[in-house]
Amino acid sequence: MLKAENISKTFYGEGTPARALDSVSIAVDEGEFVSIVGRSGSGKTTLLHILSTLQTPDSGELTYGGTDLGRISERELNMMRHHDFAVIFQFHHLLPYLTVLENTLLPFMNTLRPVSSGHVEEAKQCLKRVGLDDKWNRLPSMLSGGEQQRVAIARALVKKARYLFADEPTGSLDKTTGKEILTLLQELNREGLAVVMVTHDHQYAAYADTIVEMEDGAVKSVHTE
Repeated sequence: MLKAENISKTFYGEGTPARALDSVSIAVDEGEFVSIVGRSGSGKTTLLHILSTLQTPDSGELTYGGTDLGRISERELNMMRHHDFAVIFQFHHLLPYLTVLENTLLPFMNTLRPVSSGHVEEAKQCLKRVGLDDKWNRLPSMLSGGEQQRVAIARALVKKARYLFADEPTGSLDKTTGKEILTLLQELNREGLAVVMVTHDHQYAAYADTIVEMEDGAVKSVHTE
């Protein structure tokens, strides 16, 4: 289980400090699909970034499998991120000069050693799973927006992550393509992948098992389908 308790976060700039989260508590079970919804500035994206360890809270506790993530070393945290967590964004963050297959294999390109044939085969299987088995040798510029997002999902799958964090994954897509991506995420969730998704669209949020509504940096309500 991934659990946040009494999480607070304030951002400091040139003006008045902005309180993004105020004593927020949330738990996400393995295999659960959670949508976090709310208006712009409600704190939903900050909460996702803290749950995925992209940001650290000012106070409160984030635990994963009973381990306090604020008390482990950076090396241990990086290992956990690499093996168990994956993040996709509204904009796909694909490298334009790498092929679809190479972009999918990026998690294994952090050393000087060549990527193993086993990982290459796994990447091809992941691309097949997201419907891109015939496009693995193309560059991102040759794909539609929805196909690029599918590559980002395949890159998460090849890691065998247990939790997928999706930050407005349909924000740059049309309605039809957005629904296709949400249907894919729902299918992957039913196969055991936990999904935590931020969205402003309540129709997309309804694909989840649990809907967490944020307002002014706090949890306003929690609905379980």
